[in-house]
Amino acid sequence: MKHPITLGVVCMGRDSFDVGAAAEIYARKKQELQGIENVRWVMIEALVKETDEAEAAARTFEKEGVDGVVLLSGTFHLGHLALVFERRIDKPKLLWGFNELPYDGGKIRLNTVCAINLNASNLYKAGSDSYVCHVGDAIDGAWIDAVRIRAALGSARLGILGSRAHGFFNLGIDELGFFKETGTIIDYYDLRDGYEQPVSPEELAVGVARTKEIFPCGDVTDTQIEKTAQLVCSLRKFIEKNRLDAVAVRCWPEFAARYGTAPCAAMSILQAEGHILACEGDIQGAASMLAFKAIGVKSPYLADLSQIDFENNFALMWHCGVAPADLWDGVSERSLDTYFAGGKGVTAGFVMKSGPVHILRIDSARGKTRMLAEKGRAEPMEKLLKGTYAKVVFEKSARALIELVTGSGVAHHVAMAYGDYTEVLQRLSRIMGWEIVA
Repeated sequence: MKHPITLGVVCMGRDSFDVGAAAEIYARKKQELQGIENVRWVMIEALVKETDEAEAAARTFEKEGVDGVVLLSGTFHLGHLALVFERRIDKPKLLWGFNELPYDGGKIRLNTVCAINLNASNLYKAGSDSYVCHVGDAIDGAWIDAVRIRAALGSARLGILGSRAHGFFNLGIDELGFFKETGTIIDYYDLRDGYEQPVSPEELAVGVARTKEIFPCGDVTDTQIEKTAQLVCSLRKFIEKNRLDAVAVRCWPEFAARYGTAPCAAMSILQAEGHILACEGDIQGAASMLAFKAIGVKSPYLADLSQIDFENNFALMWHCGVAPADLWDGVSERSLDTYFAGGKGVTAGFVMKSGPVHILRIDSARGKTRMLAEKGRAEPMEKLLKGTYAKVVFEKSARALIELVTGSGVAHHVAMAYGDYTEVLQRLSRIMGWEIVA
């Protein structure tokens, strides 16, 4: 399910053009917009032509708390109008115009492209860089999804269980600086809060049955299965109790020693339920996963770029065994393994499914936030390793990819999602003011 948002839409025009035709098209578009998933529309019914009408519309948008504004150029119009909305509404703006109609008696009827050009020039020269321009008969759905990400981050509460992993200095962030950019609130919790929530015998029994249903458990003990199931229940309660949208877990080095088993398999199960959990205390990794969830990705995966094969031109997107269990390829055997932490590992093990993928890293460095965004395809492979992983052939060559990541100092975790989100992430970069590392 995509993140719910509220959008304002206004259609602007000028009587020297075919405002009648524009009004008819706008009426149809209003009906079409109502069918878009999880968007509440605040629609200004009549065409706006004068600045006082724009002021009234802007007040309506302010009152309704819109997450973004669609400035629809039904025809060419006064340049004042978009500036009125810019002055009053500090939210992302889509400058949208219809395709031109057939000429009538040698006169251009709408002239919407020129209107968009005028508005964009005015906004740019006034210091605004977050607007997006679009010409077409249908609204720019990628912009809507980018606004969903902005809104999801803006209302998000992210928790860190413990802190970042030992030595992973590159995962630390300026929390208040990130709050200023996004609105995301970050809270810290003691590691014990994740595994000491009360779990009844009945809840534990259900959890054990569910664990055995997902994973063959021949290589782990009954105690390890119970510890994993109990942790699933406890973490779920912790998330719900604190109303957290995502959690970053310091999953080593203390976790296994203190609790008795590592959290990897439990995180795999919970992520398959739709929860966002990031390894190693990586809060911007969690934010990157949350961005994917906002646009309808059920199970994003936090991966290491663990191996580069230059000869065969692929990258291995691996982690120790925490991928959402529903990303299994359906061919390899899903397993629970204890290959690290002195036999207390209890990690998920499987090859991930094939298909188009996109990786995203929201990453802070040298006083600014940027994004790594690359797409590729997960290819079939045999189960040759412990952990959870996918063999991915990216659009960039393997050599170019590793040179880009290391040359720009991007952190060593990326969120991976199945699908192609190029246009959405381009719009997100624009409205957030984050450059895409390229």
